[in-house]
Amino acid sequence: MIASGRAVVYGAGSIGCYIGGRLDGQTSVRYIGREGMLNSLREHGLTVSDYRGHQQRIEPAVLDLHTEASAAADASLVLVCVKSAATAEAAQQLAGVLKPGTLVISLQNGLHNAETLAVALPLCTVLAGMVPFNVVQRAPGVFHQASSGELMVQSDTKLGAWLAAFANAGLPLQLHHDMAAVQRAKLLLNLNNAINALSDLPLRDELSQRGWRHCLALAQREALDVFRSARLPVAKLTPLPPTWMPRVLALPDALFSRIASRMLAIDPLARSSTWDDLQAGKRTEVDYINGEVVKLAEAQNRQAPVNAKLCALIHEAEETPRSWTDAALLAELRTAI
Repeated sequence: MIASGRAVVYGAGSIGCYIGGRLDGQTSVRYIGREGMLNSLREHGLTVSDYRGHQQRIEPAVLDLHTEASAAADASLVLVCVKSAATAEAAQQLAGVLKPGTLVISLQNGLHNAETLAVALPLCTVLAGMVPFNVVQRAPGVFHQASSGELMVQSDTKLGAWLAAFANAGLPLQLHHDMAAVQRAKLLLNLNNAINALSDLPLRDELSQRGWRHCLALAQREALDVFRSARLPVAKLTPLPPTWMPRVLALPDALFSRIASRMLAIDPLARSSTWDDLQAGKRTEVDYINGEVVKLAEAQNRQAPVNAKLCALIHEAEETPRSWTDAALLAELRTAI
């Protein structure tokens, strides 16, 4: 069944192209992005695949590609997939374009993007969403879902018209009433983005080594302490309670691998978005991931030295790349405490 109404992907990067590509065929999809990415799509078309074997291709001539926000004027659904630092600008651009009642879903990292969008778009229905899986750009125009997970979105009656389209596209929506708790849980997992980038390893290789996991455990314990002090709940996204995660990360490699394989499928291609940004010479989202822990700690007159150090190291890497070993990074983080 084809959904009525147009879906617009605002921010045609890896996540936006992958989700838009999966939805294409279930509804009319329009992509708004930067000229460089759109030129790649015009030349190569759009191919999406996943770790379970799904693959589909959309020919260049079929793709509806635009660079201006004005192309979202007739949208019924807008999926905001820009980087967190670009949210305020995106909100301002969309404010003069979207018709009242448009459904807007933030599918971004960080904790406050939906709030920023909602302030600028008071006549729209703005919902927080969360993408739990990793997307890798394997080649120009080719985007691969490299880990498991289902899209999560704040529950709202307006989603009813779109549930079948997402389900038929292989992207069923999990609806949650407390998306803030879900986003905090995702943030705990995303604290690994910086560590993965510094390791210069695929995610599966990095997480298979106890030293790197010890680094992540330090960052997660600190974040959990900050959330607990602020009385902010964290949703359970895996079979394990979030408070157990640092202890599980510290387990011997063989035992951790057995437990982790039951919770998350990761194929060998997966890398973190922070690694992708560093490789592309772009500014990363570390201030909207590890930096959120630092800001919340500061609001409580506390410190979050592990996550602050990871922010600093990623900012250094944005200017001058450096290779780390797990032992060196772990020593650096422990020194910060």
